[in-house]
Amino acid sequence: MPHTPITILTGFLGSGKTTLLNRALRDPAMANTAVVINEFGEVGLDHMLAAQSDDTIVVLENGCLCCTVFGDLVTTLNNLYHAREAGEIPRFDHVVIETSGLADPSPLIQAFLSDPTLAGLYRIGSVVATVDAVNGPGTLDNHVESVRQIALADHILITKLDMVAQTQGKQGKEAEASLTARLRRLNPAAKISRIDDPAFDIGDLLRAEGLDPADGKADARAWLNAAAYEQHDAHEHDHDHDHDDHDHHHLHDRDIASFCFTRDAPIAREALRLLLDALQQNLGPNLLRVKGIVNVAEEPDRPAVIQGAQHLLHNLSWLERWPDADHRSKIVFITQGFDRADVEEMIALLDRVASRTAVARARAQSAQ
Repeated sequence: MPHTPITILTGFLGSGKTTLLNRALRDPAMANTAVVINEFGEVGLDHMLAAQSDDTIVVLENGCLCCTVFGDLVTTLNNLYHAREAGEIPRFDHVVIETSGLADPSPLIQAFLSDPTLAGLYRIGSVVATVDAVNGPGTLDNHVESVRQIALADHILITKLDMVAQTQGKQGKEAEASLTARLRRLNPAAKISRIDDPAFDIGDLLRAEGLDPADGKADARAWLNAAAYEQHDAHEHDHDHDHDDHDHHHLHDRDIASFCFTRDAPIAREALRLLLDALQQNLGPNLLRVKGIVNVAEEPDRPAVIQGAQHLLHNLSWLERWPDADHRSKIVFITQGFDRADVEEMIALLDRVASRTAVARARAQSAQ
């Protein structure tokens, strides 16, 4: 049975998550979606007719299920899955999980990659972060949690732009451009949208499928979006001279490094295992997220997919085939607390050591 995709909805306090959820719970596009929220009281359900309800699950008139977390998220999602399979609640094919405003999404991402119950039933589709145009810059300056939320997102949604336009006039456009540029520096690969864009589709945002390795039509290139890091690096190189001007007060921003490591030659399976182990040991919790497509020497016709968060790198999964003629390994790293150049140097060194160690071990085994 296919794993049910999960959307993690994050964003700092007051950034518009609750407003977005209220809008989602009214929208027909969210039918067949289970929305897991912290407390029903945060989201206004009074105006909606509930088709059925118990203490923890409300089925709304648009076909969306609303579920609260009491205690353990793993238990909540396990119960939700088995209630669906037993026919006790309508079937759902996607889950949206709202995090608290102060939450770092990394542990949640890690849970879906490591917990046997969650990893067996669900998979991460996407991470969505809301940031408000009014208080967002100050929040990013003062709260490192908000910076991590932005750095880990696949899709960033800017809210409250109407308030900026009302209070700042022409300067509002400059403020929006400055915020967007800052978000892009923090996260080169994320899609950035405005909540007031007429083309904004809440279903597309909150029901994004992400990458399913079991789907032969999965778009691995779009999921990884390595090209965004290459374009970002070229742009940053051209503008190195003014970094001090626009980053001097963004102390938390400089603490985050997002980049893509490219390896031209295939890597032996054992060397890849050694490399991932070494990265976990050396980066640990500072490895906020990693995802990549890897050319494993023993499996040249199909790429391996790796994902990880913090000190855990998930077991390999495999795509049926390469998406195009580019068979280079590309791994995206999001780290905190390390200078990017140091991390890149560390990865290159560990890569060389792992490859040499794997060769030496293979020779030793063949000599026995």
